[in-house]
Amino acid sequence: MKGRVLIVAGSDSSGGAGIQADVKTVTALGGYCGTAITVLTAQDTKSVARIEPVSADMVARQMHMMLDDIGVDCIKTGMLYSHDIIEAVADVIDAKAMDIPLVVDPVLVAKSGDSLLREDAMQAFKARLILRASIITPNVPESRVLSGFDVNSRDDMVHAAEMMHTLGVPAVLLKGGHMTTELVTDVLKTDHGMELFEAERIQSPHTHGTGCTLASAIATGIAQGMALRDAVCRGREYVRRAIISAPGYGQGNGPLNHTATIPPFDDY
Repeated sequence: MKGRVLIVAGSDSSGGAGIQADVKTVTALGGYCGTAITVLTAQDTKSVARIEPVSADMVARQMHMMLDDIGVDCIKTGMLYSHDIIEAVADVIDAKAMDIPLVVDPVLVAKSGDSLLREDAMQAFKARLILRASIITPNVPESRVLSGFDVNSRDDMVHAAEMMHTLGVPAVLLKGGHMTTELVTDVLKTDHGMELFEAERIQSPHTHGTGCTLASAIATGIAQGMALRDAVCRGREYVRRAIISAPGYGQGNGPLNHTATIPPFDDY
């Protein structure tokens, strides 16, 4: 077991996304996962029925305990939900984790369309977390919010990734799964340039938790000492295999198969 990852995110009662997907992903890729749960949700593959945030102080305390005892090689944030929680998370990072890589998955809206970030929290999210990130992993709808740019094509994705990169984030992985093209394009923009990854679209309704899973896979790779591009490549392959072998559960957007296996660490 190599690579200690601290996940700061919400709980998904259906087990397909959120903390549950994060823990399974980190474990499947050979890492060690600690958590700071930010929000409890009652949800299934069709909708989010209820959201109850954990107190900001409790979120911070969970982070402190993991950082002070076991230690952390990479932090990944998911659903943060409120202004107070974002401020608490940023305060802990400023105090104890400025030198630890940070993967920020901007969880704004669920696949069901339910909002996962309060309107009054967006400014704090941009000012206090985005600028601390080593990499952010927005999907197309999230990129529209963060960049202010309407994304309708691959060229738009490239432009949006460039715009978000100019905010001061070292790396942006803009995921193209929400587009309707037969080829799915992900755009990776870093200080070293731009790279596009293309793959045939997998026709499946079982994609619940793909964003959480990919971000956690990348965080695991970083924690294990992989170069960023290698962590992205391994993470994308893991998600691809997890979709292909999904168990078929649920009546809506079903969960992935987080027990999917991929080539060994040294192959990347």
